[in-house]
Amino acid sequence: METLGESKIGSTVKVKKINAEGALKRRLMDMGFTSGCEVYVRKVAPLGDPVEVTLRGYELSVRKDDAQSIIVSEV
Repeated sequence: METLGESKIGSTVKVKKINAEGALKRRLMDMGFTSGCEVYVRKVAPLGDPVEVTLRGYELSVRKDDAQSIIVSEV
């Protein structure tokens, strides 16, 4: 299983599952990461943290640790 943190720059992926519990899962869902949502990986910072993505019409930066909790698949 690939995570959002492992996705390549310029790829579009689809969220399959959020592999987290409690407040982290709720926060990621509130940001728009829900099952079936398409996410475009725009950039990754030079040291790998954060990851900049586009989803649901807006740009968002996500910490690498949080991105590792989002299970994705290629579109």
